[in-house]
Amino acid sequence: MIQEKAYFFDMDGVLFDSMPHHAIAWEEVMKVHGLSFTARDCYINEGRTGESVIREAMWKARNRDATPEEVNSIYAEKAAYFHSLGEAHAVPGVAEVLQYVKAQNAQIWVVTGSGQLTLIDNLQSVFPSVFQRDRMITALDVTHGKPDPEPYLKAWERSGVAKEQCVVIENAPLGIRSGKAAGLTVYAVNTGILTKEDLSQADKVFDNMAELLAYLQASSKH
Repeated sequence: MIQEKAYFFDMDGVLFDSMPHHAIAWEEVMKVHGLSFTARDCYINEGRTGESVIREAMWKARNRDATPEEVNSIYAEKAAYFHSLGEAHAVPGVAEVLQYVKAQNAQIWVVTGSGQLTLIDNLQSVFPSVFQRDRMITALDVTHGKPDPEPYLKAWERSGVAKEQCVVIENAPLGIRSGKAAGLTVYAVNTGILTKEDLSQADKVFDNMAELLAYLQASSKH
């Protein structure tokens, strides 16, 4: 009997090529508020909730926590700026990975630190018949975002699949740490500006989705 498998996909930088837009939006909005946040900061911190990112930036700049009003205001501005940059497209090659995984009758989950509902809603239109709302863990579902293991632990618990049959697909160091801390196998695809060294905590690192797909296909034949 073949055991059921589950694949847990991060969203930004794995499903959507949205990280360049996130980097621009965060950098510009933080600048308006006198906070420093570079494109590399954005990629390194990808996976954290927006609240966590804002509070850390405030501590660095002013040695104090951000107020709830500041968090809400800055995040709303960032989300609006991000939205103004236009729709993010699918990461090249990820549709083929999803088709392959779906053909294996595996569970497909989204595990994201994002709370931006426009992106989450876009999953249905960009990847029709792939994702189900009850197989999504977002910033709205967790108390602690990545790198805490909570997001991936919650997805794993809800999946009912044995840990050894679960695979996390990530693109960011914090997401990798979250998946590994949850006791799961993590594959990283370097879709952004980070180095392989930045992603070295993953079980395997791929340069693109085509490499990941080839590996998954070869592995299934063993």
